[in-house]
Amino acid sequence: MDTLSSVSATQQAIDLEWNYGAHNYKPVPVVLNRGEGIFLWDVEGKKYYDFLSAYSAVSQGHCHPRIISALIEQAQRLTLTSRAFHTDQLGVCEKFLCDYFGYDKVLMMNSGVEGGETALKLTRKWAYKVKGIPQNQAKTVYATGNFWGRTLAAISSSTDPESTNDYGPLLPGYLLVPYNDLNALETVFRQDPHIAGFMVEPIQGEAGVVVPDEGYLKGVRELCTQYNVLFIADEVQTGIGRTGKRLACDHENVKPDLLVLGKALSGGTMPVSAVLANDEVMLTIKPGEHGSTYGGNPLACAVTMAALKVIEDEKLADNAARMGEVFRNRMQALIEKESLVTLVRGKGLLNAIVVSGHPAYGEKTAWEICLRLKDRGLLCKPTHGDKIRFAPPLVITEEQMHEACDIIEQTILAFV
Repeated sequence: MDTLSSVSATQQAIDLEWNYGAHNYKPVPVVLNRGEGIFLWDVEGKKYYDFLSAYSAVSQGHCHPRIISALIEQAQRLTLTSRAFHTDQLGVCEKFLCDYFGYDKVLMMNSGVEGGETALKLTRKWAYKVKGIPQNQAKTVYATGNFWGRTLAAISSSTDPESTNDYGPLLPGYLLVPYNDLNALETVFRQDPHIAGFMVEPIQGEAGVVVPDEGYLKGVRELCTQYNVLFIADEVQTGIGRTGKRLACDHENVKPDLLVLGKALSGGTMPVSAVLANDEVMLTIKPGEHGSTYGGNPLACAVTMAALKVIEDEKLADNAARMGEVFRNRMQALIEKESLVTLVRGKGLLNAIVVSGHPAYGEKTAWEICLRLKDRGLLCKPTHGDKIRFAPPLVITEEQMHEACDIIEQTILAFV
């Protein structure tokens, strides 16, 4: 393919999206058409390291053969019946998930935000049916800087004006406390007996991979138990091996009352999410009170079980822990060489660097760095202006990690 036609293919695809799609995203200007393992290829045939993993959804690597095999096999038999009927896959998958994560029950949905909404509805049901909060007075608490989706329920807890501007009125019953602040959380719990739950990300991903102090999650667990408040862990991004453990909560050996999962639950093949809880919480919802046509469909069940088996069989959480150390050590060494990168933080293979503004680019410095990384063959995306998130598939090898870090280092050094 000659240069002119290559550029035309790229620009044509971008123009089609711009002309016929809503303008609700600002993608890095690359048009991808193939993926395998940790790599992606664009329509021009150029190869890239994927250091976003579809926001951690492709943790097992692109088109993992075992997951794709399960997808094809099930797709050739049965894909969807709705929950109007039983299928031979749902109960098997539900048992698998409950055994895997250690809960009595699971409720499968589709997207991560549906998982969050399901957890919120379960929390409110529990508040009225079990805790005894008066009707329509239940409240839930969230940490500032949180992100769990774009629905009205999700943005009602947001502190990001881009998420909330011109979408009001927002939902009532939401309280906010600073992230990583146990004193503030206890103050709210102590002052308001109508609090039903506290939803929190063990590591705030969209906020720029903000890692709380050691002991924070344990403190959350203790406070929620003390004040009879449900601890809801949003592990949609941090769960399933991403941070070097099966769950990010496992770093402090705490078990939330509700566990919300998504993204890597299907290995990036299709939207699958799940909420796990014990019977006291889960059985507050009765037939007809919550559901989804696609939730728990046979195809989703097949890929979910395959995706989780891959995580365990290939010891991907352990690899994430090791490769995360390599990445952060390399970035720390880079910080000592130049002043553009001011901080590296993260856990496992969920990491971010913070960059200072370059005189020529100011607040767009992180975006410009991502464009230059793309040119050198590595894809990532900035978040919240001055932060760049790096989250490659968990199958990355040490040799590949060093090659990718070389690209990042060379790009940063050339930039300054």
